[in-house]
Amino acid sequence: MECPACHTENPESRKFCRECGKKLLLICPDCSAQNVPRDKFCGECGHSLLKPKEAPKELSFEEKIDKIQRYLPKGVTEKILSQRGKIEGERKQVTVMFCDLEGFTSMVERLGAEDAYNVMDQVYELLIHKVHDYEGTVNEMTGDGIMALFGAPIALEDAPQRAIRSALVIHQELANFNARIRKQTIEIPQLRMRIGIHTGPVVVGTIGN
Repeated sequence: MECPACHTENPESRKFCRECGKKLLLICPDCSAQNVPRDKFCGECGHSLLKPKEAPKELSFEEKIDKIQRYLPKGVTEKILSQRGKIEGERKQVTVMFCDLEGFTSMVERLGAEDAYNVMDQVYELLIHKVHDYEGTVNEMTGDGIMALFGAPIALEDAPQRAIRSALVIHQELANFNARIRKQTIEIPQLRMRIGIHTGPVVVGTIGN
């Protein structure tokens, strides 16, 4: 806390200022009564003496892009930055692809949380790469799948076709993954991915925090 006499910052546990030796007091902002350090509420009027929490820092556009870099296909970051003023509140035709791993809960029960996590980490890597290969963007990751966008934030004339090709490749790569993983262990069940695709108009807003 700050010393009212010399304005030196002191640890909350101190009763006297480490710089000038004055007694440290908390002044109630509501009634101006004196309170001792560590008091949470004013002893005179009951007003809170806790410092208000600072609002979370608003990320800049570039910081938001950097934060989600992993989920953007190669080259899309530069395209977004070049169209900075155009991607907020813009109506676009977008194709959404949902991928959901079948039997995820039973797999966790069978393998345990740690082994299931290791499997899903590899599955996520497969999904993300195959979405990026067709210039899609991973918009959300769930416990057992992803939601990907084709046509946003960068417009694609053939977004539906790209999403379909991505889905077909995901099925093929997952079959290859099953074949590889069976050679490593017999405990992991056959993995199957349910994929849904829908195309329609959306309004593209600010990329989230």
